[in-house]
Amino acid sequence: MPVVSAMLEPSGLYYPNRFARHFMLAMQEVMGRNGLNAILSMSGLESYIDQLPPDNMAKQFDFAYMAAMSEALEDMYGPRGGRGIALRIGQATFSSGMKNFGALAGMSQPAFKALPMPKRVDLGLKALAAVFTRFTDQQTTIEDNDDHYLVTVEISPMAWGRGIDQPVSHALVGMIRECLRWSSHGYEFHVYELPRQTTGEENFLFKINKTPIGGGSFG
Repeated sequence: MPVVSAMLEPSGLYYPNRFARHFMLAMQEVMGRNGLNAILSMSGLESYIDQLPPDNMAKQFDFAYMAAMSEALEDMYGPRGGRGIALRIGQATFSSGMKNFGALAGMSQPAFKALPMPKRVDLGLKALAAVFTRFTDQQTTIEDNDDHYLVTVEISPMAWGRGIDQPVSHALVGMIRECLRWSSHGYEFHVYELPRQTTGEENFLFKINKTPIGGGSFG
């Protein structure tokens, strides 16, 4: 494994190498190779320029590295531009790799596709949370309310050590959005991170409206 000097203090919490590899490949897809290399350099992760994380499930990619890349995207593109790029990276991460993790892999089976759309969305979201909780140190739970879901993440990798309460977990929002689009067979859903200064929560909360954007009622 490369020796990495990230800009933020290590968290001791990790994503598996394979997850980080898919994330970097998604960055390359969205930004090009030069863009990826620039972000890695700005993040203090130059060691990954010539050697991406290995394709294995060892939990060795520190949350601080994810936070450093998130911060570098905002530094390069500005808060608004960085948010848009991070959303696209999150969506590409799910499409290119995450949908093959754990319970998510079974969602391509005919039996799943035959379920009603609300059930597919419910199972897909819960499968995504299970993947995070089982394979990473990102503990994720789902609360099912009448007109929305509330996703709780104990520690957001994109926010680790940054000391801010404004939403910065844009790549994570992108992953959730793409999971919902994939499990619903093309419906788009409004997913957004709640500012922690308004919720008073130490955890990170993401709200998902059950009514698809431009579609009929979820219920």
